[in-house]
Amino acid sequence: MFRSYLFLLFTWTQALAAAPNILFILADDLGVRDLSIEGSVYHETPHIDRIAREGVRFTHGYATCQVCSPSRASIMTGKYPARHGITDWIGAATGLDWKRNNKVLPSEYTRQLPHEDTCLAEALKKGGYRTFFAGKWHLGGEGSFPEDHGFDHNIGGHHRGSPPGGFFSPFRNPKMTDGPKGQSLPLRLAHDTASFIKGKANTPFFAFLSFYSVHGPIQTTPDLWKKYRDKAGKSPHRGNRFLIDRTLPVRQVQDCPIYAGMMETMDDAVGIVLKALDEAGIADNTIVVFTSDNGGVSSGDAFATSNLPYRGGKGRQWEGGIREPYYIKAPGVGRPGTISETPVTGTDFYPTLLELAGLEPLPAQHVDGVSLLPLLRGGKIPARDLFWHYPHYGNQGGEPSAIIRRGDWKLIHYYEDGRDELYNLDRDTGEKKNLAIEEGPRVRKLRAALDAWLAETGALLPKKDARFDSARRKQQNAVIKSKRLPQLEKQHANFLDPAFQPNPTWWGSKITKD
Repeated sequence: MFRSYLFLLFTWTQALAAAPNILFILADDLGVRDLSIEGSVYHETPHIDRIAREGVRFTHGYATCQVCSPSRASIMTGKYPARHGITDWIGAATGLDWKRNNKVLPSEYTRQLPHEDTCLAEALKKGGYRTFFAGKWHLGGEGSFPEDHGFDHNIGGHHRGSPPGGFFSPFRNPKMTDGPKGQSLPLRLAHDTASFIKGKANTPFFAFLSFYSVHGPIQTTPDLWKKYRDKAGKSPHRGNRFLIDRTLPVRQVQDCPIYAGMMETMDDAVGIVLKALDEAGIADNTIVVFTSDNGGVSSGDAFATSNLPYRGGKGRQWEGGIREPYYIKAPGVGRPGTISETPVTGTDFYPTLLELAGLEPLPAQHVDGVSLLPLLRGGKIPARDLFWHYPHYGNQGGEPSAIIRRGDWKLIHYYEDGRDELYNLDRDTGEKKNLAIEEGPRVRKLRAALDAWLAETGALLPKKDARFDSARRKQQNAVIKSKRLPQLEKQHANFLDPAFQPNPTWWGSKITKD
């Protein structure tokens, strides 16, 4: 009896030791076109590119929402936002608390990651994994922090969606200690993650590195600002940087030296954790995932990047708001450098990682996700529709809407007036030609499928706002065109002025970069 127990214990210990480690890297507000491997000729991202080259790169990878909290919750639960209930960034106003002059009232939404869900970290922890979180959480406050959802360690994860003290110490973050004045936040998070990796025990780990980068405020060091100012100067942009697309000005070019500096620092941070895997001798037994929570900020916030040829960006319903870098490196599974054009989404990480870890699936939990293991191996998965539901207004000009993608066809249904847009993404990557009128039968079929899905998930819908003033809206739009647009042009041209000085201390970044 005792020998049998020892044998079972030994077998279980061996199985744990053989199980792959998992490093999940999540960027904030990073557009797919921000990466050099995805076509950026301005930003430099060799370490992130390495993940794509050593793994499988999904060129039709999506976040489940155009803003952060909903898509982050989908990664953690394997469910679409309409189902888990977090349909906007946590903290956004709803109902009559919405004070802007819009046609509908944003719907209510869940304000924390539901405890009745088995979070991805909880599932892996039950499977024998040690769990670690560093960086941005934004999935609830007290009682719903990372440590309340299966993570053994939490550095920096709290209720805020942007770094309280900016990207240089003092961080003023209640979940992490300040470093030396001027310490870089992404590099600090990377070093803490690397320390966890190097301090591994005999059990596998799940490390979730969730950068606050490249969310606003945009901040970099003087040296990096100068590097990218000079780089932009070698082929300066001619003409306007911004064009108004329906609601707000949208950036048309990547030449912001501050944002480019942030990109390089985050990429350096990724390099730190990849080096830690190499030095610990466990890179060949570690799954590495890289993705982002929504599109790049081309409009609203810092207006920092362009997602072209994809239309729009963060907060918006077009591809620029939801198409993401989506890389999975699973050693021994598939051929490095493989490119998959199959549409995949944020709910798929949960079942994929469970299967790669050798753990039983939880189909009642990750109900909206599918395992991508067949695609990683070069095969196929059954055809399916992808869905989005955002009954809110984005700070970046996005409109309340729901989306269905079926094959190359994408239907957007707008809640303000019930209209539909239909695009063929294969022929029209930039979503320039609305085919809704000429493809009436297809629109009706897709709308029926979308409406059925909204009903099945219990999606909350926005209601008309009786306070809406159309005359005032026309005035507001005129101000955007006559004042806001030229202000942005002047501000972003100034970023490239050799005399540019954001403040006397450059956020203390001259002190240290470590």
